[in-house]
Order: sequence, then C-alpha cells, then structure tokens
Amino acid sequence: MMRLYVSNKNESVPMFQSRFMEFFSHVHPATPLVLYLPAIAYFLYQALWQRGLSIPFVLALFAFGILIWTLLEYVIHRCVFHYEPKSRWGKFLHFMLHGVHHDYPNDASRLVMPPVVSIPLAVLFYLLITLTFGRVAPAIFAGLVFGYVCYDAIHYAVHHFAMKRGIWLRLKQYHLRHHYHDDHVGFGVSSPLWDYVFRTTRK
Repeated sequence: MMRLYVSNKNESVPMFQSRFMEFFSHVHPATPLVLYLPAIAYFLYQALWQRGLSIPFVLALFAFGILIWTLLEYVIHRCVFHYEPKSRWGKFLHFMLHGVHHDYPNDASRLVMPPVVSIPLAVLFYLLITLTFGRVAPAIFAGLVFGYVCYDAIHYAVHHFAMKRGIWLRLKQYHLRHHYHDDHVGFGVSSPLWDYVFRTTRK
C-alpha cells in the first residue's frame, strides 16, 4: 500500500525577484470556479436557446467536450509539462510551468493555472473548436471548460483532501504515484483513460 503524504499548504518557494511577478504566480484554487462556471453556463445557454440545439444533443456534445479535455490534459501534461529542455531558459520555463509543482507538490497557491495564461488559452481553444465544429461549438466548448474546472478541482483535492475511499482514493493514489514513484507514467489526473490508451500506466 503506497503512503499518502500529508499535505502542507504553506509549502512554497519564491519564483521571481519582482514582487509584482511573484504576486501573479500565486492563484487561489477557487479562481477557475469563479471565472469559468459562468462561462460554461453562458455557452450552454448559447447552444440551447440561441442555436436551438436539443437537450439530448447538447448533452452528447458536452460529454464530447469533456472527452476532448481529458485528451488535452494528457497531451499537455506528458508532452509540454514533462518535456525536458536542454537550454538554461528552457529549463527555467519548464520549472515555472510544472517543475515547481513537482518540487513543491503541496503548494496550494500553485495548483491551478494563472488566469493570465488560462484565459488566452481558453480563447485559442474556443476559436479552434469554432473553426472545427461550427454551429455546435458552444456546447462542445462548455464541456471542455467543465472538464478543465473538474481537473483543477480534482488536482487540488488529490493534494489537500483525505479522499479515503472509492474512486477518489484511487485517483489520489494514482496521481501521487506520478509524484513520488515514477513521473514518466500516470499523466492523467482527472482520469487515467489516455494512460491506458497510450500505455503510460504504472510500469
């Protein structure tokens, strides 16, 4: 049975000499909920009432959006966050993006992406989904954003909540293996689905 490490929410390290930059490197874990739940509601409204899509169709598109998010989560975590650069600047950027989380995994203020990064990315993905799916894009995008919010909530809970039984305990154990046993496997946080597809589950 693997050890479930005790959380220390005050575990942190300064990343910038500038107080201004340092301030924006810390994000309250509720920030994605505040920012994106209203956005999800708006895009569902747009799909149902402005685009006139049926409820079952919107639900199916919403689920498809969640599935897209789980793949994005896997690809970003594996190919971007765990890319190992050689240059000095590359290593610094990698540390800012994800290395700091592995060095200080229980830093509660660095478990979610800063809005200055997540909002431009959300706009980019919305444009891509709109260009790809056209009229049904709002329902798919709502599902993708919901998937992201769930990911952030689960990631925070895994590091700071007990999660003593059922699927929640399994998710906690699965992610903590990635941190404390082998960070070359277990890239899914909200779901291990794509780890099974691409054979990056625990060796």
